[in-house]
Amino acid sequence: MNLPNKVEIIEVGPRDGLQNEANFIPTEQKIALIQALNKTGIKRMEATSFVHPVYVPQMKDAKEVLEGIEQDPDIQYMALIPNEKGYERAVENGVRALSLVVGASDSFNIKNVKMTRKDSMKAFEGVIRKAKERDIFVRYNIATAFWCPYEGKVDLETVLEMVGLIDELGADEIVFCDTIGRANPKQVSDLFQQVLDRRPNAMITAHFHDTYGLAQANVLAALDEGITRFDTSIGGLGGCPFAPGAAGNASTEDVVFMLHEMGIETGIDLSALQYCVNLIKPLTERDLTGHYHKITG
Repeated sequence: MNLPNKVEIIEVGPRDGLQNEANFIPTEQKIALIQALNKTGIKRMEATSFVHPVYVPQMKDAKEVLEGIEQDPDIQYMALIPNEKGYERAVENGVRALSLVVGASDSFNIKNVKMTRKDSMKAFEGVIRKAKERDIFVRYNIATAFWCPYEGKVDLETVLEMVGLIDELGADEIVFCDTIGRANPKQVSDLFQQVLDRRPNAMITAHFHDTYGLAQANVLAALDEGITRFDTSIGGLGGCPFAPGAAGNASTEDVVFMLHEMGIETGIDLSALQYCVNLIKPLTERDLTGHYHKITG
């Protein structure tokens, strides 16, 4: 295998991991989780999102969460925004790193933000322009980059066309999301081969869900193609309100354990991750999908 010496893990548990929880998790518990994650060695995380509370009520306390955490200057705290209004709220609250999402599938994107893919991308052009004028980091997630819960397999050419347009706009990072966890290692290899052949200026990141138990296999396939940045969620928390059947994200502790066993550095302390899992376990009624914590906890 073509393996790197080091991999960057981006923690998405506080946002993507918690957004689909049915019961509202108290703000102080979210703050406590982020404070604990601060001590793991993770350098980048999605902390919250400025979405309408009617659609994602779990994130209605975004302002309070950001005000409550002790922000480490060495850690990048990202907030997801769905539109220009979300951008304005994020900037008002001092956010210096934004996470945008557009689905490669029209059906998913309409369910998510009530716009087609093209309309959504067009709407974000001005947001990206404003963000770059303020020197704000822009992470651009391509949701349903592999499969859509409504349309099935997503056309690779559609995704590659999006990459070109996003890169031209000057996004700092492009994230390829297996939103429903349906991708397989060959599909992952094929996509990242094509993406890297185009030599985009943006950083490239992979985001896998574990619905079919393929998340870590897909991490390996992406690694072999030269991808060294991965989104993961503590405990394997996660799911998408607009993607029926989507299970949790790739588990942070599972992926870190696997990488360490393979001799790949992450800069992350596994015992500190276990503490974070123990914090989150009592807050969810779902079984955590990660494996490592079950052996060590």
